[in-house]
Amino acid sequence: MLRATLACLGEVGEVIVADGGSTDATCEVAAACGVAVIEAQQGRGVQLAAGISAARHDWLLLLHADTRLAPGWRSAAAAHMHDPGRAAYFRFALDASHWKARALRRAVALRCRLLALPYGDQGLLIHCDLLDAAGGMRPLPLMEDIDLVRRLGRCRLAALPVEAATSAIRWERQGWFRRSARNLACLMLYFVGVPPAAILRIYG
Repeated sequence: MLRATLACLGEVGEVIVADGGSTDATCEVAAACGVAVIEAQQGRGVQLAAGISAARHDWLLLLHADTRLAPGWRSAAAAHMHDPGRAAYFRFALDASHWKARALRRAVALRCRLLALPYGDQGLLIHCDLLDAAGGMRPLPLMEDIDLVRRLGRCRLAALPVEAATSAIRWERQGWFRRSARNLACLMLYFVGVPPAAILRIYG
């Protein structure tokens, strides 16, 4: 999946893969694609924070390894980069044609529109100054995406008209309703103050 993600990015100024001790040839794939790899402790927020620290450019695109940006993402990103005071996220999609995938896509769009809560699998394009002003990426094992977008707030978020397609493997293996219900339960637990490390055990 990482190879496909990197291929969708194409030629960009800098790509950093923050590896958290994977055993699935992530480092080998990244090296074969000619991108930099840094080692980090396991945990999404920890790995993202490590990648951010190593980045040399003013604009950052935070992207999960199993998320692929659709054609047209470059022009949409370039248009947004005239506004460094706001971060931008992409439209959620899954790489599955099942009607449940389409229903979930609509539900996520509604969540983003009503609650201004995009998840990390939608990517986040953000200027480093804005990230610093919001308090940076906290090294959380989970919920680092919600933590950051809540600190940014609705007025500093923008939706880009391009899809970010994430792997549907979790939903297909665990069941569409069960996976979605588990994600919602994790979000609710976070909102009531349960530590992300404890939520991680439920997330699966």
